[in-house]
Amino acid sequence: MPSKSAVSRSVNLVVSGKPVDLKQIFKTPNPIIGVVHLQPLPTSPRWGGNLKAIIGRAEQEATALASGGANGIIVENFFDAPFAKNSVDPAVVSAMTLIVERLTNLVTLPIGINVLRNDAHSAIAIASCTGAQFIRVNVLNGTMATDQGLIEGQAHQLLRYRRELGSDVKILADVLVKHGQPLGSPNLTTAIQETIGRALADAVILSGPRTGSPPNLEELEIASLAAAGIPVFIGSGASWENISTLMQAADGVIVSSSLKRNGRIDNPIDPIRVSQFVEAARRSLSQKQQHSEANGSGRLMPELGKVKSKI
Repeated sequence: MPSKSAVSRSVNLVVSGKPVDLKQIFKTPNPIIGVVHLQPLPTSPRWGGNLKAIIGRAEQEATALASGGANGIIVENFFDAPFAKNSVDPAVVSAMTLIVERLTNLVTLPIGINVLRNDAHSAIAIASCTGAQFIRVNVLNGTMATDQGLIEGQAHQLLRYRRELGSDVKILADVLVKHGQPLGSPNLTTAIQETIGRALADAVILSGPRTGSPPNLEELEIASLAAAGIPVFIGSGASWENISTLMQAADGVIVSSSLKRNGRIDNPIDPIRVSQFVEAARRSLSQKQQHSEANGSGRLMPELGKVKSKI
């Protein structure tokens, strides 16, 4: 059985010789991160030619997330589909840099970047230049078969590039990312441990099979045990109906679809839905804390035997 420290939720990792505490970014050990889906950017198939309108909607959505109580924001080029497999066009990088710079001057929340489908180099460059604090990487290590073709993780290049930049931007990495299938049949525990231990992710993300689909509770429990103190985020499908269950086995959540007006992905973020989601998540976290204190042994211990048997 793992030691108590192995299942504790202290979030410390050593990167480049410096201890890193991710709680310092979000001012909470259990962040709620909302996603700003940018409208089609220059050179994308649906680019409409009006960057000013894209900036305006991004500012509106960032404000809605901040006023609704979110702890962070991820900016991503979601509507640029179909996506480039790896490197995006320089015009996309330029537009995202401009938008992120505007948002950092508008809201005080920590901001992250995801350059789809898997341009982590551009994401960390944008973050380093704008003062954004973290990035999301869909495939940091391993190989995934996706609708863009085979995507290979480039952790070795990304981590060296981060050091060259002199950057402290944190890397939140998907494990067995949505809209993709791994080559072979990897074990979830092994995939989590390698993403942390060999690819040096600062946190891991677990999603359902597609946008809007949540991971199941059992997978989150296995992931949390395998992560051994490194944060595990819910990466898709969270809503105020299921967050009370999912947050029992996760440290944070990245949410978008359920925050949109009428729950439709192409609609703008609704500040009322943000507030409802945040309230439900915080209520769940309060219940989890009370349960943990009552047991005196942390949230994983009651499930340890059940989860361990499935690893």
